Amino acid sequence: MDLRAKTCCFTGHRSLSGEEKLKAAVRLRRVIEEQIKAGIVFYGAGGARGFDTLAAQIVLDMKKEYPQLRLILVLPCENQTRGWHSEDIAVYEDIKRRSDKVVYVSREYTPDCMHRRNRHLVDHSGTCICYLTRSAGGTAYTVDYARRKGLHVINIANDF
Repeated sequence: MDLRAKTCCFTGHRSLSGEEKLKAAVRLRRVIEEQIKAGIVFYGAGGARGFDTLAAQIVLDMKKEYPQLRLILVLPCENQTRGWHSEDIAVYEDIKRRSDKVVYVSREYTPDCMHRRNRHLVDHSGTCICYLTRSAGGTAYTVDYARRKGLHVINIANDF
């Protein structure tokens, strides 16, 4: 069986306003519940601040009600948090510790490790849940790549 049919990845912007984050959390929880009913149990997140963090935290919280869920962190490099604030690092480390699997696409930072992380997430998924409000940048690139690869793309930002 192709595991991609049971796998969903997340991609979204790194900065969300407080109001955006609250609305995104409500919509994201509802969309993930729909995906669970459709048989999706594996959820891949890229470990970035913003939407990736929110998505990972929601999946981890939903595991209480749906213990079959699995969170897979696909990280660009081992030192991704270099330069981050200590509060963001603490949240990141908590998510990493509670994840079911952690995959690094590179040991060290390289100019293309973020794109490689994003392509890995898409290449192993059948569905992509995104928070996309801008037509340029890493999220736009990843969503375009997901569409070209034939993934079912759900943009939760469209509901606001």
